[in-house]
Amino acid sequence: MLDASELERYARHIVLREIGGPGQAKLKAARVLIVGAGGLGSPLLLYLAAAGVGTLGVIDDDRVALSNLQRQVIFATEDVGRAKADRAAAAVRRLNPHVMVETHPRRLSAENALELIARYDIVADGSDNFATRYIVSDACYFARKPLVTAALGTFDGSLTTIRAHERGSDGKPNPTYRCLFPEPPPPGTVPACAEAGILGALPGVLGALMALEVVREIVGFGEGLVGRLLMIDARSLRFEMLSYAWDPANPLSGEKPTITDRSLGC
Repeated sequence: MLDASELERYARHIVLREIGGPGQAKLKAARVLIVGAGGLGSPLLLYLAAAGVGTLGVIDDDRVALSNLQRQVIFATEDVGRAKADRAAAAVRRLNPHVMVETHPRRLSAENALELIARYDIVADGSDNFATRYIVSDACYFARKPLVTAALGTFDGSLTTIRAHERGSDGKPNPTYRCLFPEPPPPGTVPACAEAGILGALPGVLGALMALEVVREIVGFGEGLVGRLLMIDARSLRFEMLSYAWDPANPLSGEKPTITDRSLGC
């Protein structure tokens, strides 16, 4: 149930036919795990907290650096040197005291991913490397959890939703992350943010879109991004959509799977 202060706080949601009181109650009951409290995780956390998502989990083992503040808007100058997970939780609590925050100040790994992800209803991955993305997506498959995942380049970004544990309307399995990206790029071909740089406002745009997709997944309205990859080019401000499908040869849910819950991320 929503109390009087929550009814006022979320009034602009409640008057929406697509959300209303029942949808806001779903948001309050939801448990969302955010992987990474960086450029994507910052706006994602703020908008999910503002939306009234009842429980937010934050996993990040990093500390705030001065160079983060150009884009990681959940932090302030006085947070430099402090644990990102803890400072992100403090910012969420300041924004919305109705939201419970669970911090996990450690790195997500093949050893802890499945146990951690199983505690939540939906996962939003804003990590900055392919190894973590494969671990998260594989663990979501075995835990039967939906995944909203995004990635950033210097002037570009992408976003999709994975529900690989379910089947589509055609009866075929939904695609996995490995159907979209069968293999990671060769080492050295994708420069790190510190080397290549990144346009500061871009993570804000994509992180807000992640929050929108998480809200849509929880409440259940609109056309989700399962089997569709949204791509953003910040140079031309162009948005494009790419469709992709289940690959029978994928090693996770294909016809001859080779990845098990004991070999995550392999």
